Amino acid sequence: MAARVLRPLPRLKPFNRLQVILQHLKMSKQTDSTAEVLLEKRGGAGIITLNRPKVLNALTLSMIQQIYPQIKTWEQDPETFLIIIKGTGGKAFCAGGDIRAIADAGKVGGRLAQDFFREEYILNNAIGTCKKPYVALIDGITMGGGVGLSVHGHFRVATEKTLFAMPETAIGLFPDVGGGYFLPRLSGKIGYYLALTGFRLKGRDVLKAGIATHFVESEKLPALEKDLIALKSPSTENIADLLNSYHVKSKVDQEKEFVLDEHMEKINSLFSANSMEEIVKKLKQDGSPFAIKQLETINKMSPTSLKMTLRQLREGASMSLQDVLMMEYRLSQACMVSKQLSLCLFPATDG
Repeated sequence: MAARVLRPLPRLKPFNRLQVILQHLKMSKQTDSTAEVLLEKRGGAGIITLNRPKVLNALTLSMIQQIYPQIKTWEQDPETFLIIIKGTGGKAFCAGGDIRAIADAGKVGGRLAQDFFREEYILNNAIGTCKKPYVALIDGITMGGGVGLSVHGHFRVATEKTLFAMPETAIGLFPDVGGGYFLPRLSGKIGYYLALTGFRLKGRDVLKAGIATHFVESEKLPALEKDLIALKSPSTENIADLLNSYHVKSKVDQEKEFVLDEHMEKINSLFSANSMEEIVKKLKQDGSPFAIKQLETINKMSPTSLKMTLRQLREGASMSLQDVLMMEYRLSQACMVSKQLSLCLFPATDG
């Protein structure tokens, strides 16, 4: 019996070409100005635009479900050399996940809390492992889910309008979206301080803390984006060089001292304790105006969230991003169960 002759794989090429054409047609629909997220290809760049300016570009499950497959497609596309993500409206890059929708779903026993966090963290991991250079233009408010869409990428460009915070301990949660990975890796104990107190960093301080990689004036971002798109088959180094050229020309607050500089010695000492009880004890013993202010802030936070966050960062310091996100998914579900239980027991309280 004669052996079967397999047809050569190159015959699949026309189908692949068709897939690419269909993908571009699909993407053209996503440039509708009313869509929650706009996905488009310009030059050698894939561009993601968060498009919910009235709610500070808060992230929804639908947006996540559109962004993730598009990143994966661009990652495999030989004609896509970088990915740019930005927000519309001028006030925010992304102020976080759409917590209201998640809370409302939780009240009626919906699956949104499970699906949202799972798919959000899968997206965060995809950004952290993306093979194509990923440039986040974090102009304006960047908190919670917005941090997850930016901080794990290759490049994060802050402006004088950037406002960064991880405020979760104030609402009974924890700094998720990979906070357990990137926060303990910041210089000294800055990450622990930011996580536990929800302290807000503004403008160039976001760069000085190690969260942003570059600083460019907000009004220069359209020109920067245009130049990034115009790069011909750029390498990561070419992209870095272009970002650096804009960065060195940015003079806003250039001479300004890092907002936490004068407190770094105390932050490194006071927030190095192994437990929240020890941190509180150290702050009380220190008694300085700075320490007293931190005590006042911590006393307003959820005690459970504080303990959970400290352990999250201590364990995350030696874990991979993927393992941290798996840990955080389990924590998110425990928090949601806890919140649903409290809603059942205390229906009059505001979640």
